[in-house]
Amino acid sequence: MIPKGAAIFFIVGLIAAGFLGIYLSHIANQIPVLVYVSGPSLTVIPDKINYHMGEPVKIRVINSGTVPLLFSDSSYGVKIEQLDGTVIYSPVSAQVVSKLEPKEEKIFVWDQTKNDGSKAYQGRYRIVSSTNDSNMLRESVTINILK
Repeated sequence: MIPKGAAIFFIVGLIAAGFLGIYLSHIANQIPVLVYVSGPSLTVIPDKINYHMGEPVKIRVINSGTVPLLFSDSSYGVKIEQLDGTVIYSPVSAQVVSKLEPKEEKIFVWDQTKNDGSKAYQGRYRIVSSTNDSNMLRESVTINILK
C-alpha cells in the first residue's frame, strides 16, 4: 500500500507537470509581437509558427522603426535558413536597392520549396531578413514544419 502523503505528492506533481508543459508549449509557439520603436527597427513575422509540410508560409517584413531602411535587393533580404545557417531558399529578386519606409510592410509567401526545386523536410527553419544600409539590421524568427 502506498502511503497517503506519497500518493498526494505524486498526484500534485503530475498535475503541476501537465500545467508546466502546457505553459512552455504556449511560450515556444508564440508569434513575435509587432512593436514600433524610435530609430531603426526591422521585424519579421510569419502568420504562424507551426506549418504542415507543403503548406504556404506567409512572411511579413515590417519597418517597425521611424527611419527608412535600405535593402540590397527587391526581396528585402528575405532568406530561409536551416538552424546551422545554411541558406535553403532565397526569393528570385532584382539586384536593385529597395527602400522600406517607416510602418511599411512587404509580404512574401514561401511554398516550402528549396532553391534546388526539392521540397523542404520536416524540421525547424529560420526566416531571416537583413538590411544593407548603415544600420545593418538582421532579424529572424524560427518556424517548424511538421508532418
